[in-house]
Amino acid sequence: MLTKNIRLKNFNIKTKTKEIINIFNNLKKDFTPKKKTIYSSLQHNYQYTYDKKVVKKYKKFSNFRIIGMGGSILGIKAIYKFLKHRIKKNFYFVDNLGAKVKKFSKLEKKIVNIVISKSGNTLETIVNSNIILNRGKNNIFITEKKNNYLHNFAKELKAEIIEHKNFIGGRYSVLSEVGMLPAELMGLKEKSFKQFNLIIKNKVFLNQLFQNVASILNLSKKGKNTSVILNYDRSSDNLFKWYQQLIGESLGKKSKGILPVISSMPKDNHSLMQLYLDGPQKNFYTFFYSHENKTDLIKNKNLLKSHNFLKNKKIENIINIQKKATENVFKKKNIPFRSFEIFNRNEQAIGEIFCFFILETILLGRALNVNPFDQPSVELIKKETKKIF
Repeated sequence: MLTKNIRLKNFNIKTKTKEIINIFNNLKKDFTPKKKTIYSSLQHNYQYTYDKKVVKKYKKFSNFRIIGMGGSILGIKAIYKFLKHRIKKNFYFVDNLGAKVKKFSKLEKKIVNIVISKSGNTLETIVNSNIILNRGKNNIFITEKKNNYLHNFAKELKAEIIEHKNFIGGRYSVLSEVGMLPAELMGLKEKSFKQFNLIIKNKVFLNQLFQNVASILNLSKKGKNTSVILNYDRSSDNLFKWYQQLIGESLGKKSKGILPVISSMPKDNHSLMQLYLDGPQKNFYTFFYSHENKTDLIKNKNLLKSHNFLKNKKIENIINIQKKATENVFKKKNIPFRSFEIFNRNEQAIGEIFCFFILETILLGRALNVNPFDQPSVELIKKETKKIF
């Protein structure tokens, strides 16, 4: 077990982890809470820039609208979908231009808008905020405390302003104010997400992490640079959209990088699986499955005798069997894969997943000799867009 919530079967590849351990040990000097690094937001003693009065003020509302792009919103969507069974409130997400916006007409006064942008100058967020927001309504802005468009707009609207710390990049911000204020407003336990301090002392977790990173580096050197997520858990769709940005934007530099592709399973058995099994072998795979109790049960009386093997089976049982069968075929074909199984769907589990993938990404970045914290080419597009305007 990776943790009490997660089992990880790692790649069946013999690798040396000394280089990865050395990189990790060099990172540890930045784990101290006093240092202003992204690691501070992962820790249980992180000092948020909002206080509990804000949570108390807005917790009475039932409807929330999150406006943001990329890392400012993907982590919140991941939390909401992964833990939806625990959340009694409605969250609506505006994360593209031209997206349909949920209109509440007379109920508009009863919705809280949360606008998130680190720079405060994200074009799409500015446009959507301009169309949606009104003065005097329940508006919260999370942005850097400096002279930027959204900070100035928030003051104009007399909105609540919460500082987005400048040393935490958007795609690494899920366990900071960006993700944890919405999580608290969902009625979730903020402290339960914070598993970093425990896992960096967990030898099993770290050994699995090091083996995992070393295996991916080994595969990358052999030309396998596409990471295909075979996701058997619909509640984790948004989790892997978050992962997709994390890996793609952090590592795609200097003609290096890993292309993250998300496959919806078992649906994609009937579209892409033939390619995965017999096409160009340039991919490695991640199986992801969550054990569920509340799934539909097969109606025995409607079964034909030829399919009596389905008797008394839940949807969960069928999906799990399909996953195991696919893993067996991958083994026979020597296709590299790892496999995650989630046993408890709670704040701790998704907090551990966030930490695992964040550490994995940073270690891969350091090993590939790229900066995992910037996105220089994306900035070029922003500058070019301004020129055209």
